[in-house]
Amino acid sequence: MESQMFLERARREATVFGVSAKVDRRHPPGRWGRRGRRLTPGLAFGLACGLGVGAVTAADWPTYGGDDARSGVSPGTIAPPLSQAWQWRSPHRPRPAWGGEAKADLYNKVYDMPHRQDFDYAFHVVAAEGAVLFGSSADDKVYCLDAATGEERWSFFTEGPVRLAPTLKGGRAYVGSDDGYVYCLRLADGGLVWKHRPGPRETRIPGNGRVISPWPVRTGVIVRDGLAYCGAGMFPSEGVYLCALDARTGAERWKVVNNDLPAQGYLLASDTRLYVPSGRNNPVVYDRADGSRIRVVEGAGGTYALLTGGELVFGPGKAGQLGVVPDGESDQLATFAGNHMIVTPARSFLHADNELSALDRARYLELARERKTVLARRDALRKQLQQVERAGDAAARTRLRGELTEVGGAIDRLSREMEGCVLWRQPCRHPLSLILAGDVLYAGGVKSVAAHGTDTGEKVWEAPVDAEALGLAAAGGRLFVSTDSGVIHCFAPPATASVGRPAADSAAGFLLTTTSR
Repeated sequence: MESQMFLERARREATVFGVSAKVDRRHPPGRWGRRGRRLTPGLAFGLACGLGVGAVTAADWPTYGGDDARSGVSPGTIAPPLSQAWQWRSPHRPRPAWGGEAKADLYNKVYDMPHRQDFDYAFHVVAAEGAVLFGSSADDKVYCLDAATGEERWSFFTEGPVRLAPTLKGGRAYVGSDDGYVYCLRLADGGLVWKHRPGPRETRIPGNGRVISPWPVRTGVIVRDGLAYCGAGMFPSEGVYLCALDARTGAERWKVVNNDLPAQGYLLASDTRLYVPSGRNNPVVYDRADGSRIRVVEGAGGTYALLTGGELVFGPGKAGQLGVVPDGESDQLATFAGNHMIVTPARSFLHADNELSALDRARYLELARERKTVLARRDALRKQLQQVERAGDAAARTRLRGELTEVGGAIDRLSREMEGCVLWRQPCRHPLSLILAGDVLYAGGVKSVAAHGTDTGEKVWEAPVDAEALGLAAAGGRLFVSTDSGVIHCFAPPATASVGRPAADSAAGFLLTTTSR
């Protein structure tokens, strides 16, 4: 009876929150939406401190995106050319929760929309202390592999799909499952340290083609300052929970419940804030100290998000755009047509369907702020002009039209200067994922992965993979590539790769000849 009640509520909420009781397991080729886009993280350098022995280092990739900001940036250099050291193949391909975006928003006349809930189409990996870990949505397990050889060290069963990557901290692995629990495991052997259920009770219902909790943990887990943060729940009428747990014991420090938005997509954290993606809806900002809600940012939704300083970048919305929201604000400052963004102190790298570009980030945002102010001035002048035209004040009308002409000229000038902030553009046929390792950008595409130099953006290396390269991670001098077929590829410099176990169908990369400009 309780399961029937949950299903009825789920159906009622489906049209509001974009959820579905079924998933298309045929893995349709068009699921990436607009021209084959796929989103993964990008931004800000951050080093994690361990809870005790076994602290992660700069060469590790301890959480999705490499850090709590989901930056996609590793300070460690992995210089191409690379060779495949090993590959691990799952007997079952990933079973994602959501089958794809609607073909169109007819009311707003938006067509060919990108996928806004594609966080589990590959087994995204994390790596530290010589180990590689990932969760499986196919067989409900957490896997730990040897980073050098790809051999399985251990695995751990949960009671539901594990859709998001674990987080590694202090010799432990923290991971959430669709069974409604957060698990803390020993990194050394996979032994259970503790588990905790954020939801109110032990219940199972049919959902996304599986048997799951009404409060699945689909935010991943962030571990920071001795606390493990997570969210659980996708049916707002039944409560969506955000909680902070003692990372050592699993004891609850605080928990809040919300009844308007789901929690789906990787959490992000700053020193004082938690950012919670809400599936097809917009991210919500919370106070990290007590879980109190601060605001919901403006935009068009999506689970791709990253932090840079005090700015939140998220998307892809309905039109394949990344929006930039300054700290303390709800409105977007700027938008970019693209799939991913990598941010360094000097530059931003924008990753679109067919192009990779570098931007003078500081200058661009300075101009964007100025342009936003001028646009607001233009809108105010237009309203004043409408009022004086109704009043028949000819002198005021002439004055306002003159001011509008000047404002229009300023907008054109600022737009040209913003275009001039692009430092370089290069063609790129690898639009599915992007990370930065040292001074090399690695991009994933359909059946291949490539490297681009950050100085000019030219492609310097490329290697084949078995399917769509949706996940990238860099750790210990190795590049890990996760594909939508359930395969993990490990690439390394040739001398390192020779140490690993040979893959059954090894794929050797090749260095591309470049010319100076």
